[in-house]
Amino acid sequence: MRRILFGCLLGAVLMGCPEERAGGPDKMAGDKAAADKMAAEKAMPPKPAPVEVTIACGSQGQDQEACQAGADAWAKSTGNTVKLVAVPSDSGQQLTQFQQLFAAGSADVDVFRFDIVWPGIVASHVIDLKPHFKDAELDAHFAPIVQANTIDGKLVAVPWFTDAGLLYYRKDLLEKYKQQPPTTWQELAATAKLIQDKEKAGGNKKMVGFVFQGKAYEGLTCNGLEWVDSFGGGTIVADDGKVTINNPKAVAAVEFAASLIGKASPTGVLNYAEEEARGAFQSGNAVFMRNWPYAWSLAQKDDSPVKDKVGVMALPKGGPEGKNTGTLGGWNLGVSKYSKKQEAAISLVKYLTSLEEQKRRAITNSFNPTIAGLYKDPDVLKANPFMGTLSDTFTNAVARPSKKTGLKYNQVSTEFTGAVHAVLSGKEKAGPAMQKLAEKLEKMSDGGKW
Repeated sequence: MRRILFGCLLGAVLMGCPEERAGGPDKMAGDKAAADKMAAEKAMPPKPAPVEVTIACGSQGQDQEACQAGADAWAKSTGNTVKLVAVPSDSGQQLTQFQQLFAAGSADVDVFRFDIVWPGIVASHVIDLKPHFKDAELDAHFAPIVQANTIDGKLVAVPWFTDAGLLYYRKDLLEKYKQQPPTTWQELAATAKLIQDKEKAGGNKKMVGFVFQGKAYEGLTCNGLEWVDSFGGGTIVADDGKVTINNPKAVAAVEFAASLIGKASPTGVLNYAEEEARGAFQSGNAVFMRNWPYAWSLAQKDDSPVKDKVGVMALPKGGPEGKNTGTLGGWNLGVSKYSKKQEAAISLVKYLTSLEEQKRRAITNSFNPTIAGLYKDPDVLKANPFMGTLSDTFTNAVARPSKKTGLKYNQVSTEFTGAVHAVLSGKEKAGPAMQKLAEKLEKMSDGGKW
């Protein structure tokens, strides 16, 4: 009996008694797996607690709504939350607001939406995002946009959506009066005036010919550059830093724009930003409109008076020898170096700039993707036919001179806008205004060094 008991005890030590080994090898394997799982869980770092990430999105048109939808989807997938911060609709005022936060070293905002012309201005206040993206992820975006967001090798922001100025027109009104979509600015002026006058004579006293962004702000810099470049007048400041705005073609372009006021365009356009122009056009009271791609999806809404009546095309040439051109716009996402939640903020940026999210925004809100492959996506093209036909407009848009002028770009833009607005409002003639502008910019440039 003692031997049997001793044998059982010894067996228990070595491999367990028959009673204790009930279930055999399967139980032993299960016990080992459970033990391994517990050991692995102990070895894993603790799962980070949910955080609230704050993002400053746009407030124009559907900007806020589209940003909120994307942020909510990211929050749901990560367990975090997102707070959207309201920003001014004027991009210049947005930049001022951001600069105030940066100057204070504030951690109140984690993710910022930056205009394509701001990287040189904000670079010192954001983290380098390049280490957080694979080369293949960045290569999927249009290379010029990635380059524009790269300052001294630092990826200041990741492309989110791109823009270029477009011409919207009323297909039904052109057909009614047997007119063709204009190929030059001069044709646009004539067609706009003709249809405007005939509609007013028929009782539509609110009808105007052409609306654009004529207010003295960054939007007028975009419109003004389109006029000048389409006439062959250059880009205000050349790539070598030389100030080029004082030339006959640039003067002719600004003179032409001034000739629109009070004729093809209402005087009120001198106070229009994007939304004022869209309001006039979408209400059915304008023949032509210059605006960004976002206006398309709004014009096509079920409650829009111009639903299915709108055509979209490249902006006209500045005469037979001119060229079609649209100013490069677009917005990008960067992470504040003062943020206390950088890991989550980077995750949010990666989600919002991803192919899947850019596709959703293109379909639902007409935001132009920065990922080239989406311009061949059938779902995107079904929602936005112009994205396929006008892809050259987006890929070859004229850039504002922010890369060369760097920290001084905001001042350059303000001076240009002021000079153009003075001509449009009849306070100055184009020739003297462009000459004075050139003299100011040359002093500012320090011999083209900026």
